[in-house]
Amino acid sequence: MGSVEPWVWWLIAAVGLGIPLVMTAMPEFGMFSVGAVAAAVTQAFFGGGIVAQVLVFVIVSVALTAVVRPLAARSRARTPLAATGVDALTGRQALVLERVDSQGGRIKLAGEVWSARTLDAGQVYEKGQQVDVVEIDGATAVVI
Repeated sequence: MGSVEPWVWWLIAAVGLGIPLVMTAMPEFGMFSVGAVAAAVTQAFFGGGIVAQVLVFVIVSVALTAVVRPLAARSRARTPLAATGVDALTGRQALVLERVDSQGGRIKLAGEVWSARTLDAGQVYEKGQQVDVVEIDGATAVVI
């Protein structure tokens, strides 16, 4: 029974580092896992000694961490969060179905009938007019 090649240990380490990546969703573990694969390649194909393997592991892991994390953070900050639920209705136009004033009324908003009231107490909208939804207050759309 022979001894295990060093590159196999690096692959075992790569798999071991991949487990916390999956369990915790921390991308740093994936970067360390790639560094371990690079160290395995260094030993298997280039015959690098232990010092070269460790240096490759450290350099690849640190380089990936230094490059990928800022790119991911920038991408995440740039991506606007999509509005969902009632937040997605704010700013949309609606059709007045029944007279809307500060006391109430009915509108058709996003294909559904909603109760509505005006934002300004003196404002009145008649049937057939278009209004803009400024907020949703409970189950009532506030319109202008």
